[in-house]
Amino acid sequence: MTYLLMIATAIVLFFTLAAPRNDLRQTDVRQTDMHHGAHADLRQTVTAIVANIQRADYEGDRAALKRLHDELTAFVATPTFKPTPTPTPTLASRVLYWRGFALWRRALNAFNDATDPKEIDNDLTLAAADFHDAVTDDPAFVDAKVAEASCVVNSAFLNRGTDRGRDLWVRTAQLMKEASAAAPDNPRLLWVRGANEWWTPPDYGGSQSLALATYQRGLDLARQQKGRVTDPLEPTWGEPELLMNLAYANLHRATPDIAAAGRYAHEALALVPYWHYVRDVLMVQIRGASK
Repeated sequence: MTYLLMIATAIVLFFTLAAPRNDLRQTDVRQTDMHHGAHADLRQTVTAIVANIQRADYEGDRAALKRLHDELTAFVATPTFKPTPTPTPTLASRVLYWRGFALWRRALNAFNDATDPKEIDNDLTLAAADFHDAVTDDPAFVDAKVAEASCVVNSAFLNRGTDRGRDLWVRTAQLMKEASAAAPDNPRLLWVRGANEWWTPPDYGGSQSLALATYQRGLDLARQQKGRVTDPLEPTWGEPELLMNLAYANLHRATPDIAAAGRYAHEALALVPYWHYVRDVLMVQIRGASK
């Protein structure tokens, strides 16, 4: 009887000790599910903000771009500001990209208005810092490097004739060289490169014909690549922007092609009917030139 009692006691003790381990495994599963759920909720929230940023860019709504930039700040972890850290470096880099994108496009839209150049330069500087941090989080993130290059070259233009401006030109060249080596067929890279070629004097390697060819190649690649990437946090913009630049370039080239300018502008509006600059500025200029 004593022996059987000992066995019974051992069995009870075994299951008593085993039970908490099973509870712990269940707790780990629940915590993992909660983490995944929180991650999904975060992506959903950020994705909604990103969609609003892209629309505000096309609408030329600079106030909304600033507000949406501030909304994304809640998800960015930086050395000086750590509110709600994003769960993975990849997601963190995308949040940084789109936060920078909001100020980048706020600055580009401001070039069409009578905005203080210092305000534009400040937006470009802050945006470039976000893009730089995005690359730090994800060194393979070429789109962030391309965007930083665009910010830096526009700041160089605003600071032309100064030591800072010259330093920024050098930085632009380095960023473009690195991005071109990593992703030569990136349409957004070609959009930025084409603009650089358009505004760079021939003595320094630029020309209108070179820019037009770069824009066209970028447009062809954007159309070929359409639909390959489905993650809304990955940059896939480019086709409308390349159409816009082709419209602008054909309007302002040494020998204007007004018909081509109008065709490209209409194609851009077919993709983004609410695009303020193309609809209310560029199309007006094209109609005026055709008279």
